[in-house]
Amino acid sequence: MERRDVLKAGALGAAAATISPVLASAQTAANATSQTVNGQTYPTAGNWPAPDTIQDGDMKFRILGTTGQRVSIIGMGGFHLAKPEPNGPTTEDAIRIVRTGLDAGLNFCDNCWDYNGGESEIRLGKALRDGYRQKAFLMTKIDGRTAKAAMGQLETSLKRLQTDHLDLLQFHEIIRWDDPDRVFAEGGALEAVLKAQQQGKLKYIGFTGHKSPKIHRKMFEVAEKHNFHFDTVQMPVNIMDAHFESFQNMIFPIAQQQKTAVLAMKTFGDTFIYQAHVAPPVELLHYGMSQPVAVVITGCDHLSILQQALDAVRSYQPMSQQAQQALLAKSAAIGDTGKTEKYKVSHHFDSTMQHPNYLTET
Repeated sequence: MERRDVLKAGALGAAAATISPVLASAQTAANATSQTVNGQTYPTAGNWPAPDTIQDGDMKFRILGTTGQRVSIIGMGGFHLAKPEPNGPTTEDAIRIVRTGLDAGLNFCDNCWDYNGGESEIRLGKALRDGYRQKAFLMTKIDGRTAKAAMGQLETSLKRLQTDHLDLLQFHEIIRWDDPDRVFAEGGALEAVLKAQQQGKLKYIGFTGHKSPKIHRKMFEVAEKHNFHFDTVQMPVNIMDAHFESFQNMIFPIAQQQKTAVLAMKTFGDTFIYQAHVAPPVELLHYGMSQPVAVVITGCDHLSILQQALDAVRSYQPMSQQAQQALLAKSAAIGDTGKTEKYKVSHHFDSTMQHPNYLTET
């Protein structure tokens, strides 16, 4: 998908979607320092205060929205646990990475039903044996848009992860304009997820996506129509986002209004943001931690990368607004093009576009 196609789709979607008054005013220009949403003033990217952080030994934690759960400010991404070789880890390496992270105090484990054909969940399940499940706040995602597909994928994930319940389940890749309506439709995925929640198979519910903040906004709007509250929302948060189709500028205020915890991803844009050489990895992670987020999820395919994340936690102090704005100024020329955010402008990251059967597969 070319950038012009994304922008065109965004314009068409915005015109087609009916946005409630509470949510409609959330969009703002990236260069503003503040914005007014439903009569309240909110900062724009780089101007938000960092959330309260709880220090416990060498680890730092935040409270996950309205859940009351304490989660580490860095989460271990699930895809990289089974990233294909020669650069990816072996099963034994993946187990060692997860257990080293949990022993160091990290507790947030990310995964997804479709990551590497299920191998990422299988490896995480093995890592969580021997008492390690009790150390983890376990999250995975499903692609199913129907109740049947959602329940089937959830049951499969529980078996792979070797657990009887998830701490958090998220609807994966909300990247199409009809995804919110399909999730909330009669016979849609939410029906199965709510039933599973009543059965004790999961505690909290959220959604993820990386394509357009307008689609995230619609997901909130459709949820509001159904009187449903999302516990979490996962989205790109990085030094490029503020300049192009910005999730931070549009969704941070909505999440604040809805009391929904933000899970940050795409800190490095796979490797494309890092390869732009605007800032070193730890500084990129510190920028993410300094935003109004509960967790910054980062992929750790080697122990050295995990150690980098642990070092970032230990050295983290909230970045000043001046420091954040300096980073955004350095990234503006590249960020304006969208070329480092391929998840927004191409299908490079869209597993459910490459495999549409995932939406209905059980």
